[in-house]
Amino acid sequence: MLELAHELLGRVRRGTPFVTATVTGVAGSAPRQPGSSLVVDADGAVLGNVSGGCVDAAVHEACQEMLAGDHAPQALRFGYSDADAIGVGLTCGGTIELLLRHHDPAAGPAVEPELGPALADAADGRAVAVATVVHGPDAHLGRTIVVRPGRPPQGSLGDELLDRVAEARATDLLHAGRTGTVEVGVADSYCREPMTLLVESSAPPPRMLVFGAIDHAAALARLGTFLGYRTTVCDARATFTTPERFPDAEVVVDWPHRYLEAQADVGLLDARTVVCVLTHDPRFDLPLLTAALRMPVAYVGAMGSHRTHEERLARLRDAGLTSGELDRLHSPIGLDLGARTPQETALSIAAEIVAHRHGGTGAPLSTGVPIHRSAPPAGALALSS
Repeated sequence: MLELAHELLGRVRRGTPFVTATVTGVAGSAPRQPGSSLVVDADGAVLGNVSGGCVDAAVHEACQEMLAGDHAPQALRFGYSDADAIGVGLTCGGTIELLLRHHDPAAGPAVEPELGPALADAADGRAVAVATVVHGPDAHLGRTIVVRPGRPPQGSLGDELLDRVAEARATDLLHAGRTGTVEVGVADSYCREPMTLLVESSAPPPRMLVFGAIDHAAALARLGTFLGYRTTVCDARATFTTPERFPDAEVVVDWPHRYLEAQADVGLLDARTVVCVLTHDPRFDLPLLTAALRMPVAYVGAMGSHRTHEERLARLRDAGLTSGELDRLHSPIGLDLGARTPQETALSIAAEIVAHRHGGTGAPLSTGVPIHRSAPPAGALALSS
């Protein structure tokens, strides 16, 4: 739902009722991940999708029926040739589970007081997570609690102990910038029956820090912005580091290692941050990589030939970096695409970043590697509110 925050916030402010159908679980080759939503409002407008097309029509019909009739939360399941999937199966062979919920802003904020503020936070890029009971006792199904860094939670799942557990689990996923499900079991004494919570996280955009004011940096900044990163180009040479050369990024004139350390000191880097070193100059590269490889960022890559890489490794060892720290370095940066131009090289780098982020192999899909896979576990630094 939070992925549609801008559009839904307008409906909340206009008092337009709507139904959200949100993916709560996937298996096999299901095309959308938990948190993806299809929304139908009382005016007939449709937003988003949950399957890329193969079951969206059936979900749309179910949403319309909820708008017109019973407003109680409803769970649906769609699978390949699945008789329980209200006559429609996923052609890709996977399975998806959804939760349909009716929202009526016209009923007033007392009915769902956390909805508008949560959507406003997500729409404005502030960190927020919404934990919803998607499997469990009917009395709890569809209940939500909203979590923000450094602030008391909003809403309730119907039990004080369960609220505290949900807050902790939601905070963990929010810090990692991830959406996913968590299980709360009877054995943990959190509830009398097992429950599954869907935690939808909306965090500020991840950072892409590109060091080196060269043509490749301009192309990479453009791709980074397209992929949803907050992209910064930094170089100590003011003549080359200008907004005109890098219109798709924030531009900073500073020594790279000094800028990186300053960003870490004020908490503006986290476990989703990627660092791309394109400078080709040991004066910049060595202190920068020494700092970056000791930070819990997601990815550190450096441009250069294989010979340059070996020489760089030797210097970094002399600077005191351990084998474990050096193993984090992606160099030469990028995947083997046969790239020649700055644009092709940027695509190679971006492809490696995406593969690293999601656990991809970089191999052609035609070789039989899985098309859809679960997100790898991720740690995180604390987000600022």
